[in-house]
Amino acid sequence: MFGTEIPLSAKKNKGKIAIITGAGSGIGKCLAEQLAKRGARVMVCDLNEVAAHGAVQAITQAAGAATPFALDVSDYDAFKAMVEKIIADHGRIDYLFNNAGMGVGGEARDLTIDHWRKVLNVNLYGVIHGIDAVYPHMLRQGAGHIVNTASLDGLVPFPNHISYTASKYAVVGLSHALRIEAAPLGVRVSVVCPGRVKTPIFDRTEMVNCDRDKTMKIAMAPPGITPEQCAHRILQGMDRNEDIIVPSLYAQFMWRLERLSPMLVHEIMCRTQKLAGTLRVDK
Repeated sequence: MFGTEIPLSAKKNKGKIAIITGAGSGIGKCLAEQLAKRGARVMVCDLNEVAAHGAVQAITQAAGAATPFALDVSDYDAFKAMVEKIIADHGRIDYLFNNAGMGVGGEARDLTIDHWRKVLNVNLYGVIHGIDAVYPHMLRQGAGHIVNTASLDGLVPFPNHISYTASKYAVVGLSHALRIEAAPLGVRVSVVCPGRVKTPIFDRTEMVNCDRDKTMKIAMAPPGITPEQCAHRILQGMDRNEDIIVPSLYAQFMWRLERLSPMLVHEIMCRTQKLAGTLRVDK
């Protein structure tokens, strides 16, 4: 089910306008590349302007159409201004992928309010800013698809990155509620809940009072799928208008187990928490 064994139509999205945040690397970059191959014109948005330009260069060299934007999704005014420019230039927005995200590793007892704000400003308010800026245009069009990237952490309560988990649970709930509101108005909404994807987010994650190498070793067991595989599955789910897209087998298993036996999952997480307690560096 992963990889490219199920081909995506080469020009399925020809002429469509897509905004992708966090598109300078990882899942976002792969989404941009695959959408461009399908004929979409992709707006590659990333906090890292160099990464955004690099992604666009790779797309244009492959005969795709893409435009780079330096964007901090936590800055509402900047998001709004970018969207208005895209509307002025292209007249419409067909897809919004609220994909940008960040994390902070550590227990709640070790986090400061600044840690919480930093994560929520990107992971939750970044999504809200995108919806507020783009959704009205989609309503006027009577069409569009919003795809919000949450996480397996938005379906299963993982300890030791609690601010990230809180933000992703919020994105899942927001997406489900917006889907109900938007459906009769012609706009589709999906939420993506990956688990164990090999992206740079783990390298950039700030660790608070815990051993980075040991924590990441636990976090990536079992091994994750590639960003290319994840992006491919996301676009399949978008094509099918799936309400929730869970790309990996591991994530699907954990999600189903949480629904079937939450007490069992909580026991597993308690054991994980005990193991993680041995990784603290402030003892």
